[in-house]
Amino acid sequence: MLKFLKRSAQGASVPHEKATSEMATVQMPVPKNVVIPMSMHIGAPAQPVVKKGDQVYVGTLIGQAGGFVSANIHSSVSGTVVGVAPMRMVNGAVCQAVAIESDGQQTVDPACQPPVVNDKDSLLQAIQACGLVGVGGAGFPTHVKLAAEVDTLLINAAECEPYLTTDAREMLECSDTILGGIRAVMQYCGIPRCIIGIERNKPACIDLMCSLTRDVKGVSVKPLPMRYPQGAEKTLVETCTGREVPQVGPSGKPGLPADVGCIVMNVTSVSTLGKYLKTGIPLVSKRITVDGDAIARPQNIEAPIGALYRDVIEACGGIKPDVELGKIIFGGPMMGGAAPSADFPVLKQNNGLLLFSRKTAVLPDPQPCIRCGRCIAACPMGLEPVEIVECFNRKDAEALRRHSVDLCVSCGSCTYVCPAKRPVSQTVTLAKGWYLNELRKGGK
Repeated sequence: MLKFLKRSAQGASVPHEKATSEMATVQMPVPKNVVIPMSMHIGAPAQPVVKKGDQVYVGTLIGQAGGFVSANIHSSVSGTVVGVAPMRMVNGAVCQAVAIESDGQQTVDPACQPPVVNDKDSLLQAIQACGLVGVGGAGFPTHVKLAAEVDTLLINAAECEPYLTTDAREMLECSDTILGGIRAVMQYCGIPRCIIGIERNKPACIDLMCSLTRDVKGVSVKPLPMRYPQGAEKTLVETCTGREVPQVGPSGKPGLPADVGCIVMNVTSVSTLGKYLKTGIPLVSKRITVDGDAIARPQNIEAPIGALYRDVIEACGGIKPDVELGKIIFGGPMMGGAAPSADFPVLKQNNGLLLFSRKTAVLPDPQPCIRCGRCIAACPMGLEPVEIVECFNRKDAEALRRHSVDLCVSCGSCTYVCPAKRPVSQTVTLAKGWYLNELRKGGK
């Protein structure tokens, strides 16, 4: 008999803070310059195929996928390449980046034509050509994910992080391309069933998608509980299908949704596919929720990939004059990262830019652990964060293996519920990285 962890009952009751949910997307003015890194996805970095002085257009290929688990990268503006050089990313990694000076015209490359798709292979080739990755945060190349044989396509429209409303706007503004992408994946990948999971705090999205899919064979909408992290893949699979992704898959590595017959696609990812099949324009821009108590005009804004945060901030009215900026977060407050400055570019997987005042950004001093167990109760993966932290402190790789540290999804629930305000999730993430590095050193 299967043992169900009931991941959907775990997590944390975080505030939603969806103040921009009713704000239609605004097009950002074309920036003077963009900086486009060659690593905006899980897997091998793309290899630059342009050089200084080259003329490029919107959709011009500037980075060729560096392998099967990689993704093409395209210019988001028309203009001139002014440099190709190493760039240190926010996470400390270094990759090549292409800097482009925009001509302001946004001329589309004539090579951008709708692809011819008539079977699974040609669909996967089209997806690989357009550089589509999971734009909800993970950045996993979509053509790799869709290569699996499954019976259920899950569309992740939970958008369970506070503040973020980009997926909600995608449903309200681009429902036709969402359905177009779903139909293409189901038809050419031979997937008979699709479930669109939407958190219940988006009633307008639920009503719209229900009405549009009522007569679409095999497609249904599943309202999700308003408990973070409903959008986590394994939680979504369990909530929508009742299937539990195993802790360890057939390969001996952490289990994947495909192990139980499911593929999960973010709703904006599947919509981007629908747009590419219709227009031939690859992934070159990203809708971002810009919010927080330090920004003058919170809004949802469509920005060219590679636009610097400072240009996005300026397009939103800048920082409030009476506020001291304390922190810039790219992504959501639970799983996003902190940027040391505004001189970093928008990536394919960025869906939020949160600007907080110094007063709001100040973290409370952590207190000693009181062994209350709330972090264990909140973990959607059924882990024991307190034990993992202790194992990491004494650098015990074998103990970390026994405690399944590699299953952590860094959702932040443990930190959020900790009454002692300890950086539990951050420490577990460090423990996971250290453990995986030890495995690599051991050749395992």
